[in-house]
Amino acid sequence: MDILIKAGQLFLSLSILILVHEFGHFIAARYFKTRVEKFYLFFNPWFSLLKFKRGETEYGLGWLPLGGYVKIAGMIDESMDKEAMKLPAQSWEFRSKPAWQRLIIMLGGVIMNVFLGIFIYWMLLYFSGEEYIPTENVKYGIAVDSIGSEMGFQNGDKIVAVDGKPVENFLKIPSGIIINLAQTVTVERNGQRLSVPIDQSMIKKAIDNKSVDFISIRMPFVVKGFASNSPAKSAGIEVNDQVIAINGQSAFYYDEVKKLLRANRGGQIDVSFLRNNDTVTTPIALPSDGLLGVIMAPPTEFMPTRTIKYSLLSALPAGISKARETLSNYVKQFALIFSSEVQGYKHVGGFISIANAFDPSWNWSNFWSFTGFLSIALAFMNLLPIPALDGGHVLFTLYEMVTRRKPNEKFLEYAQFAGMIILFTLLVYANGNDIVGLFR
Repeated sequence: MDILIKAGQLFLSLSILILVHEFGHFIAARYFKTRVEKFYLFFNPWFSLLKFKRGETEYGLGWLPLGGYVKIAGMIDESMDKEAMKLPAQSWEFRSKPAWQRLIIMLGGVIMNVFLGIFIYWMLLYFSGEEYIPTENVKYGIAVDSIGSEMGFQNGDKIVAVDGKPVENFLKIPSGIIINLAQTVTVERNGQRLSVPIDQSMIKKAIDNKSVDFISIRMPFVVKGFASNSPAKSAGIEVNDQVIAINGQSAFYYDEVKKLLRANRGGQIDVSFLRNNDTVTTPIALPSDGLLGVIMAPPTEFMPTRTIKYSLLSALPAGISKARETLSNYVKQFALIFSSEVQGYKHVGGFISIANAFDPSWNWSNFWSFTGFLSIALAFMNLLPIPALDGGHVLFTLYEMVTRRKPNEKFLEYAQFAGMIILFTLLVYANGNDIVGLFR
């Protein structure tokens, strides 16, 4: 069921993004009185699922959900309609328009994706505000996995700054260390401040192992619910019980409990916990996976969050700022692809990776938040100077505006074909990474 929900969110999100992007090209072309012959959601090689004609434009739904397109008359695009280009240019064709108008038409999709991202963030901030856990409120410090430990962090460290700068929102710290290739992290340990140098090879290791919890919030082990067939529930543990020891060994925090459970999986353990200020100890037969089968209390139960509320007007500049931050972070992530140390190209993902980024349950707030991110990411990706992408057309148009010379149409045909091969290769590579990842 989780797979279907994620797939449904991916399908809906991409449909919205494609329609908005192509509408940007469409409305700009129409504004400059350029004929748009087709407007399609998804590609339609050989046949269409649905189509109808209104005015001079055919609107349709294709069957191949890899994107969409508008076919603009007199333009060399993915349709590779060479015959039409052999005819004399008409006033309503793309090739007859001034360079500045063609530039705006080609940027229309990118501009609309940026506007959509800003609009989504604007509305989210207006209706929901912004809630986060301030770094200063993480009173028990951090919990680290094996990679975080190799980096030089210890359980209980309190993070003060990253590369000398305080970070207000704690949840931005782990991703910030990676995408900014942080050099040092200042922590408070046992009452003293010290600097933890970050070896770039460890950032690569965190990415390779998809370790999103190399740094996380440390918190007490308080039971808030139970999984099905829970050994803890069968043993009499109740909601709000707080684990304090296992086999007589102190284990107050989740990381301490987890370590002892792993060491004793498949065996009999004595779990001590607090219940209404009384200490109770009960034996539990631990299964081979070493799990108690409990749902833990969230971090917000132990440390206060901070919420920023926005009016409709104040949410707009905040939404623009969030879109700008999203773009900046995405560009930094993209740059990791070309890093010889990090080798981010090994982790480029396709549709499976995107789908897995959605929640397994349908949460509209999270859906729109991720769609906003994808809209900004799509805007950036389409600006890459690759023929067949908007960025390739923009590059050739800018060349024409600077040199006052129009690129040869035969050259544009070859460039478009080469660009399509590049994009297809990247598509196969990215989705191939996903498929290989399924078997690891």
